[in-house]
Amino acid sequence: MKYEEFIEQVQKRAYLASKIEAQRATRAALETLAESLSKEERYLPRGLALYLEQPFLGNWHQPAPSNKRPLSLEEFFQRMSIREDVPPSTARQHAHAVMSVLVDAVSRGEFEDIRKQLPIEYYYEFWEGK
Repeated sequence: MKYEEFIEQVQKRAYLASKIEAQRATRAALETLAESLSKEERYLPRGLALYLEQPFLGNWHQPAPSNKRPLSLEEFFQRMSIREDVPPSTARQHAHAVMSVLVDAVSRGEFEDIRKQLPIEYYYEFWEGK
């Protein structure tokens, strides 16, 4: 899936008024997700790097991989909320849209590599039954 299509799908699934809002939600969600992933997973050939390294998203430096425990869902939504400058409930809605598009955008193997690095609560929140 190309970047523009990814953003269009996020805009549609999150019911956002503009592509700029969809870009902001995508960036916030994927940057926050990247904090819980190993450096290798961030640079999957068609994985997260494709959606994070877009020039019009502005200067962005990937957060260092965390050596401590992965973020809880509550922490994930809180950090995403700060990055996106929206309330946590809105960040949660946007995260659901971004994660659903991410599943469609990466291969099954890439998705499984990402998923297994995250706490099980992420699976239940974003992907169970989808």
